[in-house]
Amino acid sequence: MIAEEVGVHVSTVSRVLTAADADVSRWAAPNTAERIRDTARKRGYHRNVYASNLRTARSNLVGVIVPRLQDFVLATVYEGIEEAAIENGLSTFVTNSLDREEDQRTRTEMMLERRVGGLIFGDAHLDNPFLDEIRSRGVPTVLVSRHSGDHVSVTCNDYLGGRLVGEHLLALGRRDVAILAGMSFASTGQDRTQGVIDAYRDAGILIPPDRVVHGGFDAAGGRAGAEAILATRKYPDAIFATNDFAAIGALGVLRDRGLSVPDDVALVGYNDTPLAREMMVPLTTVRSPMHQMGRRALEMLISVMDGKTISSERLDPTLIIRTSTSARADETG
Repeated sequence: MIAEEVGVHVSTVSRVLTAADADVSRWAAPNTAERIRDTARKRGYHRNVYASNLRTARSNLVGVIVPRLQDFVLATVYEGIEEAAIENGLSTFVTNSLDREEDQRTRTEMMLERRVGGLIFGDAHLDNPFLDEIRSRGVPTVLVSRHSGDHVSVTCNDYLGGRLVGEHLLALGRRDVAILAGMSFASTGQDRTQGVIDAYRDAGILIPPDRVVHGGFDAAGGRAGAEAILATRKYPDAIFATNDFAAIGALGVLRDRGLSVPDDVALVGYNDTPLAREMMVPLTTVRSPMHQMGRRALEMLISVMDGKTISSERLDPTLIIRTSTSARADETG
């Protein structure tokens, strides 16, 4: 017990650990306060700001953590979060984790020190115990864009989006598809990939493991993935990139190899970012409800902060067919 180890009353420990820095001197001498905090850190103690919030008033500040706010998809999700926050009298504070677990932990602790009333994670990793740790500390949380475990989340139905892609390519007679699957720890890439794999399996076609390449969701990741695919064996007749920007990188590789899109290789992306329609070869893609995901994440977090029990939501995607899969395609959805 911290109080016994330091040699002070338990109430002194409680006051030092919950007081703001400027107020600590009211409860303990500087040396004593430092010993209490050092001992607490060694024991893995984390201040539970939410218990103290219940004794006062709920914070009107919401923390949002995303991999990279410069990413168009995440920026659009955040716009939805901020819009709904303003409508509900809340303020938001966003930071980037760069999809690194150590940065995720650091940014989260920084936000908790600012006494946010709840957290929205846009950078959830599959099978990462970190989110379980945050929940065990009583922090109201909602995941957006990605899901993980049994945590409350609002996402696009990415598995359905992948199936729509698979069924579309099969209808076009494309039997040899390669997949740029994104990062293996992200549910988005995993679900989209599995949707395509299952659509082909149901048609009696197994997609070999070497046709599925993991990498970044950006153009550089798409280029690297496409180069790996085109270097190993005969060219596929279709490539599905689980992100539009990865599809842009793949298109550059196909161009460099002298391959025509869609005549030689059909190309499909995901998210329907503004660039998709304006590319030299307009990109067939899956439109995800990015802005609506953000709005719902904030609305759901308010419910969690109010102590309500809610369920995860999956919003429907829409397949947008353009020239990159059919030279005669009109935009449909």
